[in-house]
Amino acid sequence: MRIGVVDLFCGIGGLSYGLREAGLQILAGYDLDQTCAFAYERNNNAQFIYKDIRLVSGKEVSTLLAETDVKVLAGCAPCQPFSSYAFKSKKKDPNKYDLLYEFGRLVKEVQPDLVTMENVSQILTFKEKPVLEDFVSLLKDEGYFVYMNKIFCPDYGIPQNRKRLVLLASKFGEISLIPPTHKPSNYLTVKDAIGDLPALRAGEVDRYDPLHRSKSLSPLNLKRIQRTPYGGGWQDWPEDLRLECHKRENGKSFGSVYGRMVWEKPAPTMTTLCTGYGNGRFGHPTQDRAISIREAALLQTFPKSYQFFSDEKDVSITKASRYIGNAVPPKLGEVIGNSIIKHLFHSKNAV
Repeated sequence: MRIGVVDLFCGIGGLSYGLREAGLQILAGYDLDQTCAFAYERNNNAQFIYKDIRLVSGKEVSTLLAETDVKVLAGCAPCQPFSSYAFKSKKKDPNKYDLLYEFGRLVKEVQPDLVTMENVSQILTFKEKPVLEDFVSLLKDEGYFVYMNKIFCPDYGIPQNRKRLVLLASKFGEISLIPPTHKPSNYLTVKDAIGDLPALRAGEVDRYDPLHRSKSLSPLNLKRIQRTPYGGGWQDWPEDLRLECHKRENGKSFGSVYGRMVWEKPAPTMTTLCTGYGNGRFGHPTQDRAISIREAALLQTFPKSYQFFSDEKDVSITKASRYIGNAVPPKLGEVIGNSIIKHLFHSKNAV
């Protein structure tokens, strides 16, 4: 059975890679970030199409899926509008929610056998516009059985405290995500993911791995991290090292910034700023620096073989952090793919 996938909003291919690992065939990925093309095509053996989703027709997608037995439309619509950071923002963009509606439009035009969507869990409680409710209603109106659940990524072997919404929809019948593969007693930890990497100083690049590089620290931030104990944060600094915003009463809301990870637990959620020391609990557990690109990639479950840049001279910490933070963890993609395979195996209506 040939299960073909077109990945909308594909980025560098975290979701595609995971689905491919599960045995699905990735045909193409769409994205508006042209710089993702190399990583997507090199690692997924699929075409990268640089195009605004608003300009993509159902006919175009249907042509890509034409030679497959089971057709899957997948995607992770950019989640920034629904994230906790966006809730705090005063800027309002009336067009920022359109992408999920465009996803729905393509579902209606293409009529794939299965649909999968991954997003931040905050979309479940988003009040500004009924984006998710409208998407689910469209799926049901088009004859899909819809499954939706908020998952905790450590339950599926992903070493970070990431909560995500996973949606699966099928024309063949009831569908669901496979049961969790891990429990708190055997969650994968920071040490499991990055504990074997060579030591590194702030601003240094490993001689054998161009992605194992960390950002430089200013003299002041170097002092700060040197005064940060294992698992600690800015609360452990002397008064003269603290930022003014941390000295105020509302500074307590910045509890995790300038923090160190701990070896024995999963990492915090990898964001697009995950290699910056002051952007969250992204300090290395024991070394005086923020985590490297390689460490962020491993915590996001990208294998060491995943190629992000065509030439090591092109490696950019800023770009790599954006790629990694925007990606669906490949391991989560594999879980979704395995769920689809299991569903098709048990479905009497499948091809």
